[in-house]
Amino acid sequence: MPPPSDIVKVAIEWPGANAQLMEIDQKKPLSSIIREVCDGWSLSGSEQFALRYADGPQLYITEQSRSEIKNGTILRLAISSARAARQLLDRIQSHGIDSRLEALKELAKLSADPTFATEFISMEGIGTLARLVESGTHFGEMLAFTLTAFLELMDHGIVSWDLISLSFIKQVGKVSVECNRDCIICGSVGEIAGYVNQPMVDVSILQRSLAILESMVLNSHSLYHRVAQEITVGQLIGHLQVSNQEIQTYAIALINALFLKAPEDRRQEMASTLAQKHLRSIILNHVIRGNRPIKAEMAHQLYVLQVLTFNLLEERMMTKMDPSDQAQRDIIFELRRIAFDGENDPSGTEKRKAMYTKDYKMLGFTNHVNPAMDFTQTPPGMLALDNMLYLAKLHQDTYIRIVLENSSREDKHECPFGRCAIELTRMLCEILQVGELPNEGCNDYHPMFFTHDRAWEEFFCVCIQLLNKTWKEMRATAEDFNKVMQVVREQITRTLAMKPSSLDQLKGKLRGLSYSEILRLRQSERMSQDDFQSPPIIELRERIQPEILELIKQQRLNRLCEGSCFRKLGNRRRQEKFWFCRLSLNHKVLHYGDLDESPQGEVPFELLTDKIPVSDIKSVVTGKDCPHMKEKSALKQNKEVLEQAFSILYDPDENLNFVAPNKYEYCIWTDGLCALLGREMGSDLTRSDLDTLISMEMKLRLLDLENITIPEAPPPVPKEPSTYNFTYNYG
Repeated sequence: MPPPSDIVKVAIEWPGANAQLMEIDQKKPLSSIIREVCDGWSLSGSEQFALRYADGPQLYITEQSRSEIKNGTILRLAISSARAARQLLDRIQSHGIDSRLEALKELAKLSADPTFATEFISMEGIGTLARLVESGTHFGEMLAFTLTAFLELMDHGIVSWDLISLSFIKQVGKVSVECNRDCIICGSVGEIAGYVNQPMVDVSILQRSLAILESMVLNSHSLYHRVAQEITVGQLIGHLQVSNQEIQTYAIALINALFLKAPEDRRQEMASTLAQKHLRSIILNHVIRGNRPIKAEMAHQLYVLQVLTFNLLEERMMTKMDPSDQAQRDIIFELRRIAFDGENDPSGTEKRKAMYTKDYKMLGFTNHVNPAMDFTQTPPGMLALDNMLYLAKLHQDTYIRIVLENSSREDKHECPFGRCAIELTRMLCEILQVGELPNEGCNDYHPMFFTHDRAWEEFFCVCIQLLNKTWKEMRATAEDFNKVMQVVREQITRTLAMKPSSLDQLKGKLRGLSYSEILRLRQSERMSQDDFQSPPIIELRERIQPEILELIKQQRLNRLCEGSCFRKLGNRRRQEKFWFCRLSLNHKVLHYGDLDESPQGEVPFELLTDKIPVSDIKSVVTGKDCPHMKEKSALKQNKEVLEQAFSILYDPDENLNFVAPNKYEYCIWTDGLCALLGREMGSDLTRSDLDTLISMEMKLRLLDLENITIPEAPPPVPKEPSTYNFTYNYG
């Protein structure tokens, strides 16, 4: 008979004593259980003790978290969180340097525990740490551990950043004895940079200082203004020129935070300052083209910077043209002048004015009389006109060639430049998600956008030439406009997926993706998914499908047995925490546990201390239905995290929450879990794999029937023979 669900079998350790093997009754108060444990070792004052996990983060166990204890867990009897907080607080304020250093080192570890953090903060521990920093007498390891503990404690959200004193803020980065400025924030970050090439501990101080500044900016409106006033972009850019990628990452993260929290009217000003300081070229030369591979967090920060930079276009994208605004109308006149007036005698200017309508038609505007009306839809609004003017002025020969080339074609085959430019701008805004907030888990940055100060405009110029080329290759007419735009979208998205490193490389890859190549790729993909419609083929498909589904199911379960690493979502993304989950080889138990870092290869079952019997799993939920997504609904979950979230609901009313590292792992795990529960695998990956494998299997089986027409109906059954008196002579 299985043990009751309320009974958990554990081992409890105490230094210098043999471990106790106990059965914990989850219905009993935790204080009673601790008293029993203390009695087993003849320890008095059980209220001064608590239970902690012996492995992993070694968190304190509370009444709220005790339900997470699993059978076979190893626990440790330790002094209570309140007692530990009091002892560390006293040691931190002691006069002994060695004792204080050890206390701060231990505090840096314990501060990640929410139970301990609550007790320590209630004893005004934050204020004590602040005074240690403000004293200016701590350096090296001592300051590093102090800043680490402070950051961990603040990360729990127990204390508002707005309550942090300005004196602490001013001292947050004061690590150099040479600092004698009144405004420490302004000087601190720049002066800490001098420690980058010194021992690693000094680098960690700089990392903590930058992380604290970033948290101030992201979590407090008032502190954002204070930091923005005091810190200079030049000081942050200086950190990008060092050889330590961690420092570079923290510096870009702070730049992104300042950018993200800046009022809309200041973002353009900040962007101009960053351009003057050559931020783009420094990132390109020292980060993207550096000697070290780009780590995941750096890739994320580059992606965030790319998104925030493109979001500066949102205002123009959502601005309608005012047909009565003469300054805006002059831009359209300038487009016409550059295209046509250069080829005419100046004496004919008056005559040309009478032909504006014809010129606007040749420019490809939809409204020939008043082309300003073409720019009243948003998106793309005035952004389309900005792109057209950039092309006309900076790439004048290309602009004139496109316009005149199309104006000399037959009417039915001319490519309407104005209409195409407007629609292309809207398409590029969709592809690059202009105006949307960055996704938390996305690392999709494009190196080529860091190779030019006007990357957006240059990208448009390359794409408008592609559109014109594709139009000619398709021999398109006005009726084919939407078809051409679909082909161009496919050409652009396929090329962006290749991650060209420069605009020249982009041009080369686009040249390789001609219309004929797109047709070939489409045909190849269509053939691989070809679903013959004759009844015999449909019947064959139906017979094959169960075998293929079983094959896919086994592949999914094998992948679950190999296991996957998942990242824990936290407030500070760079201090990443990981956990690993894998299915037992007999498909009966899910094993999981925390890891210090992302593993290379499989993680042994012995290292995964927690487990869930598959028989206890009630259901699998995804997206907004996940408990960890509901909890964070107020924080405006980004779309990508939401799409890759899933949870296992198991008895009794508990859950295990996942956020997959990518869409592929999400499909693998949701399919595998559904297969374990005997439910249909419904992911996009399963549908794709099913189509691919069925198509391959059918082609193999039909190989001998090539060039043979398969009849729609089976051949008729022949008439019965007149007599059955016949035999086969084996002799």
